[in-house]
Amino acid sequence: MLHIYIDGDGCPVKPEVYKVARRYQLHVTLVANSWMRHPTAEWLRMQVVEEQFDGADDWIVEHAGRDDIVIASDIPLADRCLKKGARVLGHRGRPFTEDSIGDALATRDLMSHLREMGSPADGQAPFDQRDRSRFLQALDQIIQAIKRAN
Repeated sequence: MLHIYIDGDGCPVKPEVYKVARRYQLHVTLVANSWMRHPTAEWLRMQVVEEQFDGADDWIVEHAGRDDIVIASDIPLADRCLKKGARVLGHRGRPFTEDSIGDALATRDLMSHLREMGSPADGQAPFDQRDRSRFLQALDQIIQAIKRAN
């Protein structure tokens, strides 16, 4: 059964995921290093993991499977989940795919290297309503594609 996993620490689109999950009657697991507020619903589970490096990521990779959806902007986590057959969507509505993950990893590594060398980083643009709309549209498209394939 299709399941959505959210890398909850710092994810700005949790309310949007809850809305879509309710509409499609999907189960959601919110994974984080500490407890956070969330709706009380039988379809939503909160999983608190030990505060260790990549603890939430490791838990998600262990539990996500083929055609589950992982909501994460962490590129190494996206890569690991794709290798397990999960679909991965960034909070700005950008799906990570087998075709795009290599470029995303390379860009991440390049930017990290430039920061280490002292080059000023511009960072990401502020998260806005257009990002939320893009995210909702992409999430709906992924769910529909999985349902059509099954």
